[in-house]
Amino acid sequence: MSKTLIVGEIQQGVLREATLELVAAARELGGDVVSLLIGNGIGELGEELAKQGGGKVLVADNPGFESYTADAHAQAMRKAVEAESPDLILISNTPNGWDVAPKVAAALDAGIVTDVFKIEQDGDEPVFTRRLFNGKFNGRFRISGTPRIATVQPGARAPYEGSDAGSVEALDVTAASRTKVVGVKTAEAGGHDLTKAEIIVSGGRGLAKPENFKEVLQPLVEALGAQMGASRPVVDAGWLPHNYQVGSSGQIVQPKLYIAVGISGAIQHLVGMKNSNYIIAINKDPDAPIFEVADLGVVGDLFEVIPALAKAVNEAKGN
Repeated sequence: MSKTLIVGEIQQGVLREATLELVAAARELGGDVVSLLIGNGIGELGEELAKQGGGKVLVADNPGFESYTADAHAQAMRKAVEAESPDLILISNTPNGWDVAPKVAAALDAGIVTDVFKIEQDGDEPVFTRRLFNGKFNGRFRISGTPRIATVQPGARAPYEGSDAGSVEALDVTAASRTKVVGVKTAEAGGHDLTKAEIIVSGGRGLAKPENFKEVLQPLVEALGAQMGASRPVVDAGWLPHNYQVGSSGQIVQPKLYIAVGISGAIQHLVGMKNSNYIIAINKDPDAPIFEVADLGVVGDLFEVIPALAKAVNEAKGN
């Protein structure tokens, strides 16, 4: 791969970890690496990305980029492509990425593959792998022509940890948009980003009622220093907010330890957590699909198992 353009993302004034994951993907492919950052007052972030493997960082810094709009961001991306002529463009498969990537692909008449979790070099061409039919199959794709565009699943690989020194250049581009942002509602600081959690304890419909997430599951979450997750039926029922949902329509996670409590294991949930390093499943149904991906399965009543487990963890910690 002769040149890869990374489209970085900024969230609440800092670089998203997904941006450094794109850096890792680009570095693995070899060739030149160029990055694009879009925002307002982001000079220091450009310097930061240049020091963390981003290569030559193009900074589109303009008050018109203060809030994301597909029109304005697509203009900046097209300008970067015009300046650098990359062979491959990598964009994070985040809500912004879902929105702008097809727009840029259409404008450039470029081939695109979305939500990939692996990119391999095969001779002179990259091969992109993504999941199909809610994770039942993996599909491998090639894209003809250049530039090729791929959106990459956050959490699919570790962030780049090198310190290759790059450079920073201003990208002169207007921020015209047909869309006017009239308000932005921001989640609480820190949010509930499960993609960075090392331990996740997720609950499903087996917990029977929303109160049991606090009364039964929370003590184990606190004992393990974990974050709480949930299955889609729990979120659909309004028991927990959407940012707790693990699965193909929620967050894709890869923690060191994933504990599934009262979750049967629908395919859309398995897609979101089956690449965890170690999986423990607790369910009273011995035929639950969750046991097919579990490293350790406990067939039993969660209302007996979870309190006992939380107690054992606290005792082991000397609490």
